[in-house]
Amino acid sequence: MTPRNAREPAPAVWITRADPGASETAARAAALGFLPRVLPLLETVDLPVDPGLLAGDGPLAFTSANGVRAFVRLSPRRSGRVYVVGAATAAAARAAGFPDVIEGAGDVEALAGRILADPPVGEVLHASAREPAGDLVGRLASAGRPARIVALYAARDTCPAAPDLEAALASPFILVHSPRAGRRLAGLLAGASARPFVMGLSRACLAPLEGLDLAGLAAPDSPLETDLLNLLASRR
Repeated sequence: MTPRNAREPAPAVWITRADPGASETAARAAALGFLPRVLPLLETVDLPVDPGLLAGDGPLAFTSANGVRAFVRLSPRRSGRVYVVGAATAAAARAAGFPDVIEGAGDVEALAGRILADPPVGEVLHASAREPAGDLVGRLASAGRPARIVALYAARDTCPAAPDLEAALASPFILVHSPRAGRRLAGLLAGASARPFVMGLSRACLAPLEGLDLAGLAAPDSPLETDLLNLLASRR
């Protein structure tokens, strides 16, 4: 008998996140037997920042790999303790040359708890997006830990070509990595006949899609890329 996967085409999955993360997700989805369609709904752009705002030798905090990449473009500093939100951001920080990387459990609240459990010396600098996913500085400040935020990059909507968007919307599965991408996707699906199964990195990513006529919505218990891909694999 011919194996099921040998006679059926690989199901397509639309990856909506921005590069370079999109390409990494696509490679992992392909390894799971899916046909990845990379069509980012957002792209990241650097913001004008006075490099002096990044000076100092206190601890750094990053809540995304994009934050790490933006920081290293602006500052030569690679020393001191670095706190990161999860595995992907930790990998980006180590690849950039930071030797002392402390990894959180996948979200801002857990990262704040990790910092407060072993308070570092000095003010924590959160190198962040213009619209961060959570209020890390506020959480630390409420516990008496000095912290400040500097926005290094922003996300903006992309303008996919109509044929590319039509093909992406025909995918039976869609992955969403941020609440903003979820809002953008909700607007596109609201006027389409497609009924995909949408999986988000967290429930917050999927909140804008609730109420739409879809095949389903699901998010992993932890906001980790590996857990999201395991969820995708379970639909194969």
